[in-house]
Parts: sequence; C-alpha cells; structure tokens
Amino acid sequence: MTIQKLFLTFFGAGLSPKAPGTVGTLASLPVGLAVLYYFGMNTLFMLTLAITLIGIFEINKYEKATGIHDHQQIVIDEAAGMWLSLMIAFSTATTMNYDYAIPLAIVFSFAAFRLFDIWKPSTIGWIDRELKGGMGVMLDDVLAGIAGGLLSALILMGIEKLV
Repeated sequence: MTIQKLFLTFFGAGLSPKAPGTVGTLASLPVGLAVLYYFGMNTLFMLTLAITLIGIFEINKYEKATGIHDHQQIVIDEAAGMWLSLMIAFSTATTMNYDYAIPLAIVFSFAAFRLFDIWKPSTIGWIDRELKGGMGVMLDDVLAGIAGGLLSALILMGIEKLV
C-alpha cells in the first residue's frame, strides 16, 4: 500500500467492504479524542486543517491517476468532518453543568456528522454535486462536520435546559 492510499483511506479504514464512510468516521473518532486529550483543541484544529488541505491535493492527484471521482475508499474527508463536529460538540460540553455531557457530546457529534454526511442537505449537497476534485470531496464533509457539531451543541444545550 502506498503512503497516498494509506492517507486517503485513513490507515486502511476506507478499505472496509461495507460502509467505508462509517468505518472511516469510527476509526477517526478515537484518534480525535486522543489528540484532544493529550494535545488539546488547538492541535486537533491544526491537524484537521492540515489533513483537509493535504487531502484536497492528494485527492486531485488520485483522481487524475485513476479517473475516479470521490472513490468510496477515500475516507480522509470523513476524518476531517468528524473532528470538526467533535471539536464543536466537545467545546460546548465542557461548559455544561450536568453529568455525562462529554460522553453525550462524543455520541452526538458522531451521529450528527453521519446524518449530515449521508443526507447532504442544502449547501452540503450542492458542494458534493457541483465541486469537482479534492475540493468537492473534502468540503462537503467539512461543512457536514460543522453542521453536525452545531446540531450536537444545540442538543447539549437543550438537555441542560431540561435537567
């Protein structure tokens, strides 16, 4: 396996025969949590930014070489989206005054990101359909991650109001 394929498949998670996007998202979640725990939010943000930018260029090279747009094995975009969703939900959870806010933030960030990544409403769907190359592959998941994080934050705040 080449370094490029290792990167684009998030260390092979995208090679799953079933639901490679979900497997890639699940594989990226503990990595994101470890970076948050050991290195902090700023490091996870910079890592997300770096893999997004590198992902755009590497996907462009991969698509040019293979002729395949948004191959289902490419899941580095899921990692970027998941981490954005996680950062927004996690930062909201740290301000909550009820038990289990952080574990709920983790679960909600995953579920909400997958919801927006699969459903692709509005601008997320437009980006997925209209933007070609690495930009389209990466940016729909970045936007789905932001939307998933915001939805998670709203749910966490709603729970705090109820408790």
